[in-house]
Amino acid sequence: MFKRLNRTNEPTVTITIEDRQVEVPGSDSVAAALLKTGILANRTTPVSGAERGPYCMMGTCFECLVEIDGVANQQACQTQVRQGMNVAVQKGLRDIEP
Repeated sequence: MFKRLNRTNEPTVTITIEDRQVEVPGSDSVAAALLKTGILANRTTPVSGAERGPYCMMGTCFECLVEIDGVANQQACQTQVRQGMNVAVQKGLRDIEP
């Protein structure tokens, strides 16, 4: 569905996705990095446990929620990757931090 533009000189960053280190372009969103690494489902629903993944890629649907650096409910499509970031699939309901 998505086609990456050929940018040969773009700097990359190393992030950890589900305990696996991957190198991605520094301009990518977390959602793009997940899709690039083959992770299509980045969360499960709290009621049925159904898998969900990035859908709108512009922040309106909230289907791309993940845990980033230990903080749950982060929109993967609205978060740019950064060196050393740790991303985890979000399973079920998470509390919102005050």
